[in-house]
Amino acid sequence: MRVYLAFGLMVFGALLVFGKLIHLQYVDGAEWRAMVDSLTIRERTIEAVRGNIYSNDGSLLATSVPEYEVRFDAMSIPEEANDIFNSKVDSLASRLEKKFGDRSSRQYLTLLKNARAKGHRYVLLQRDVSHQDLKIIKNFPLLHTFRDGKKRYPTSLVTVRQNKRILPFTNLAARTIGYKNTKGDTVLVGLEGAYGSYIDGKSGSQIMQRIAGGVWVPVNREVEVAPVDGSDIISTLDVNMQDMAQRALEKQLIAVDADNGCVVLMEVKTGEVRAIANFTRDSEGVFREKYNYAIAQGADPGSTFKLASYLALLDDDYVDTTSTVDVGNGTYKVPSHTIRDSHAPKKSVMTVSEAFEQSSNVGIAKLVNTFYSEHPEKYTEKLHDFGLGDPLGLQIPGETKPWVKSPDSRTWSKLSLVQMAYGYELRLTPLQTLAFYNAVANDGKLLAPLFVKEIRHLGNTIEKFDARVLRERIASPDAIRQAQDMLERVMVKGTGKTLSSPLYSSGGKTGTAQMNDGARGYGARRYQSSFAGYFPAEDPKYSMIVVIRNPRKGYYGATTAGPVFKELADMVFANDMGLHKTFASRKVNTVGSTIPLTLVGSKEASNAVYQALGFRPTNWSALVQNVDTAGKGIPFVETSIKEGVVPNVQGMGLTDAIYVMENAGFKTHVTGKGKVINQSLAAGTKSKVGTPIILALN
Repeated sequence: MRVYLAFGLMVFGALLVFGKLIHLQYVDGAEWRAMVDSLTIRERTIEAVRGNIYSNDGSLLATSVPEYEVRFDAMSIPEEANDIFNSKVDSLASRLEKKFGDRSSRQYLTLLKNARAKGHRYVLLQRDVSHQDLKIIKNFPLLHTFRDGKKRYPTSLVTVRQNKRILPFTNLAARTIGYKNTKGDTVLVGLEGAYGSYIDGKSGSQIMQRIAGGVWVPVNREVEVAPVDGSDIISTLDVNMQDMAQRALEKQLIAVDADNGCVVLMEVKTGEVRAIANFTRDSEGVFREKYNYAIAQGADPGSTFKLASYLALLDDDYVDTTSTVDVGNGTYKVPSHTIRDSHAPKKSVMTVSEAFEQSSNVGIAKLVNTFYSEHPEKYTEKLHDFGLGDPLGLQIPGETKPWVKSPDSRTWSKLSLVQMAYGYELRLTPLQTLAFYNAVANDGKLLAPLFVKEIRHLGNTIEKFDARVLRERIASPDAIRQAQDMLERVMVKGTGKTLSSPLYSSGGKTGTAQMNDGARGYGARRYQSSFAGYFPAEDPKYSMIVVIRNPRKGYYGATTAGPVFKELADMVFANDMGLHKTFASRKVNTVGSTIPLTLVGSKEASNAVYQALGFRPTNWSALVQNVDTAGKGIPFVETSIKEGVVPNVQGMGLTDAIYVMENAGFKTHVTGKGKVINQSLAAGTKSKVGTPIILALN
């Protein structure tokens, strides 16, 4: 009886198991098969190559370079061809050691043979391999397709491409170029962030399969959906001007021992930003681009804002430049406060123009209070008419909204009107202030600053950005003309006269403001120094603003921020040939005089310069250092260049000498400074290409 019972239970159990199998196979089978697939098959995103960012002059500011994971498929050669694998694997291990040096040849050999023994098809050899190195690796044994007799064998090389973003000019405009950080919360900075939808392209995909050891390998060597490369951004930045701006700003920040600062250079007629530099002192005392102060730092602008106050008065016909204001001894008492000038005035009664030239706080506060105290909203509405209360709507993220209060503002007080007159109780970024100055330089037309001028895909323009007009005219032509005249007078007779140049005219305004230090208010005596202006004054091409915060060695705008304006303006003027419309005013009086030392160099270049200066070049055969110019003749020596024949570079400057020597095929080593006075191999000597030659300069 027990036997039958046991047998029955066994049969019943078997039937249950069989039934479960049937249920799994036909009822739950599809679900389980899908689960298995999900655990062994997945889709890998293939990142598209991001578009490049170019400067206005065509230089590459940001680009993506490919980097590769290099892996080894130990089973690409079938098992029956083990002898072929074994004949080449030693050589492969040796080549890998020489190329990478991270393992010995024996260690590489062990790795490769173990992979073969275990049937591994996705063995990591190296990460972060450059495209150039990959081209070399593809010629290694087993890592390229090859024939043995009549049989063709595939490569054992498996590559996984990744894209690395680089800035060829390193920190040049790095914050404006920006980045896109998608780890955690997405952070969009600069052009990279603002135009990511264009730059990113469209990702592709590849099916991956999980194999033994938890390794994921491509099902197919080729991707299933190919990525689409991103579009290129053509920025308005100029590499040379950007470099000049950064060097001038950093030098001055060090000189005045400041916390941070910025400079922006913009074209007047188009609003295109040619240079923008922002530096912050880090914990090590080094200045780096960490924050875009120019577009994001809202603060009391101080005396540079006086231009807006004067323009309001001029546009409302309350004053003209010859009107007078009594500044007394440089103090002006208002309810619960005394306004003071930074320096005692030279005279108590000044014209409006003189008060502006000397940056008198008392002068502008008195004028604004006199004409607007009964209707302060007329003053604040005028400021909004100038566009000062509205964001510029920049092409890159991060602009701080300006704050220009009005009488119905919660914080309006009896002091607000006079405080605003000379740049307090309001908030503007440096770029917002510059846009206003640019409008004055541009005869009243207010433009939005531009950072991107074009988007291209595969070389074809898909979108173009022209000057964006925010206000056709911010004030009457007469008011603008008078404001321009006052700005020019500042550079000739006023606080900016030390910054003027004999080569070109300019207009501008110095600015000094106490910085609000949170709960401590203005008691900490920390300052913001600034200078805003444009050049050349008669036909403005460039506008510029410089802001330096918390300098410890002086704080007046003319001596702290002004030197950056002057240095950058001088360099831009010297390099922009479009500003040199004629050399007529620079002709040299050549009769009976001697010219400075003339170095041997390019005949074509020298010819162009001397003709512009009024000299007539000749074909004299010898170089004379001091030439009697009564006949307006300048000697030239042609330097012939033949590969392998040492040229004569004595008398040349270093740049020309290196150019000539290296075009002849020789390597140059230099000692000293000045012009070449000696060369280690005599001119005319024949020597093999690559021979080093020492040039002595003095």
